[in-house]
Amino acid sequence: MHLVDNEEVKSILYSISKEKLLPNFKNLKPDQIKYKNNKDIVTSIDIEIENTLKKILPQFIKNSNFVGEEIYLHNPQILNFYNQEQYCWTVDPIDGTSNFVRGNEKFAIMIALTFGTKIIQSWIYKPITEEFMYSAYNQGTFLDNKKIKINKFSSISNSIGSVSSKYWQKDIENKIKKLKNFFNNVSSYGSIGCEYFDIALGKRDFALLSKLSPWDHLPGILIVREAGGNDSHFDNMPYIFNQKYENLIVSNSRELNLEIINKLKEI
Repeated sequence: MHLVDNEEVKSILYSISKEKLLPNFKNLKPDQIKYKNNKDIVTSIDIEIENTLKKILPQFIKNSNFVGEEIYLHNPQILNFYNQEQYCWTVDPIDGTSNFVRGNEKFAIMIALTFGTKIIQSWIYKPITEEFMYSAYNQGTFLDNKKIKINKFSSISNSIGSVSSKYWQKDIENKIKKLKNFFNNVSSYGSIGCEYFDIALGKRDFALLSKLSPWDHLPGILIVREAGGNDSHFDNMPYIFNQKYENLIVSNSRELNLEIINKLKEI
């Protein structure tokens, strides 16, 4: 198994942030902001960062593939890379683009490295605070070189987290609306990467997710897993990124995941 040096990745993300991202934070021009699919915001900075990482990252591993959020729009077939026994990079150039555009500091650059259906390494970098969280399969999760571990368990009634507000299947949508009432607090950061970050740190407890684009979840899933958290679809299967699922629970513990699944069955 090929492992990439975390300090090299950090250096790349630091440079990209300083050169391309931060100079445009709270300084975007109207012609740098567009909409994809007539609804989701994308900026020229998203595209620029993704193109830069597409050039740099595959140099670490010869013949490795690359999946990017913005590239996918023009070539959906790139998701077939996940069905090949090869290394593949997955990138979300700015997770929380809407926050970035509005001048909200909750956004991150996210990267994952997979081989076949296995997540090998992942990285989340928060440009404003320069915090760098990373993980490797069976080696743990680290924040700025310090190993971290989730050491809390919460039940539904005292849990804080987020629930996707759209894209639910019709047969589950009403159940999700009712389920929200059982949690202590439900609120969204507008950046799932930052939420994964805080679940790993024990600052948040869960996320219930509908639309499962791999660039949104591959990096955070490994980080939470390696920190001691848990993930599962509503059928109790762990996150499977090369198959079509439209629901996911990520939380600080297996117990909380099961409690949420059981509560959904009761409703």
